[in-house]
Amino acid sequence: MSYSFVESDELKLLRETVANFAEKEIKPIAQQLDKQEKFSHHLTEQMGNLGLFGTIVSQDFGGQGMDYLSYAVAVEELAKIDSSQAATIAAHNSLGAGPIFYYGSQEQKDKFLPNLCTGRGLWGFGLTEPNAGSDAQATQTTAKYVGDSWVLNGQKIWITNSATDMTKGLTIQAVTGRLKDGRPELTCFLVPYNTPGLNCRPMSDKMMWRASNTGEVFLDDVKVPDHLILGRKGQGFKIMMETLDNGRISIAAMGLGLAKGALNLSLNYAKERKSFGVPLIKHQAIAFKLADMATRIEAAENLLYKCCWAKQKKLAFAKLACMAKLYCSEVAEFCSREGQQIFGGYGLMKEYPIERFYRDAALLRIGEGTSEIQRLVISRYLN
Repeated sequence: MSYSFVESDELKLLRETVANFAEKEIKPIAQQLDKQEKFSHHLTEQMGNLGLFGTIVSQDFGGQGMDYLSYAVAVEELAKIDSSQAATIAAHNSLGAGPIFYYGSQEQKDKFLPNLCTGRGLWGFGLTEPNAGSDAQATQTTAKYVGDSWVLNGQKIWITNSATDMTKGLTIQAVTGRLKDGRPELTCFLVPYNTPGLNCRPMSDKMMWRASNTGEVFLDDVKVPDHLILGRKGQGFKIMMETLDNGRISIAAMGLGLAKGALNLSLNYAKERKSFGVPLIKHQAIAFKLADMATRIEAAENLLYKCCWAKQKKLAFAKLACMAKLYCSEVAEFCSREGQQIFGGYGLMKEYPIERFYRDAALLRIGEGTSEIQRLVISRYLN
């Protein structure tokens, strides 16, 4: 057998530790944070103390040195309780610290990573723009070499962890020229938060992840020296695409966790709530819903964990990452929708967490590449 379906003692301990933290620290205030649309510095620092920042970063730079399965399990356990807190962890590790760890120079790693592994410093991933979402090569942000620095001008939008007083910087993709075939040459820059001309504004009135920080980023003649290019000039698109492959694992983990959380809520409610004199779970219509939820969750878990296994073994995993992201996000939506149906009218009230789960599931079909883009990419692997 090349697979092991038994969790190691180390993985069990990690799962229990994160689950207990989420239950005791996040759950009591998750509804209030969602209502107030408030990013929690306190919870972020606590998650840092727990070792949930820098999870995949080597211990040489202050990280935890976890494998991807352990990282996915940590995100999953957070998402069972609150997607907002899971999003803070997922975006920071996969999109923030991850690219610096994988592509950064020794100098860049030494400078930025130790602080980003503490939970007291966040890093954003500036790819999406008002007119460049699924088509990442449509980036309009520019970087021109003037004197001894690159001068960046443009705008980014929907950037997680980009607009808090804990944010230490952003990775910005910008056009640095044109290739021979006319396509834009894209380059990634590391932009510290205190760089003049960089302005990040929190975005509000979101439907989902309301306690996660989302920002709009403006770059007005932002000067960045050569030594803060991430990787090499012209390598930006490759870095961004490979980063998204890794990020899809964390989004899939969020989907799996949300689905499991929705099932837990629905199962407990179905056992307590009575209709026609018996608990809801005794009604076949409700029992079948729960059975369908549990079955899809089992399939989603196996797909995600197989993807993590392939990543750990340094095997091709990009197709599996797309599949896991697609399927886990749609299972999350299915389970939250069916859960809301089980709750009936109460499922429409913000007093009940299933309502928040239903809203939070919506982003999983869109972030890190829409479900339509995932299907497009998967189909190309089949040719």
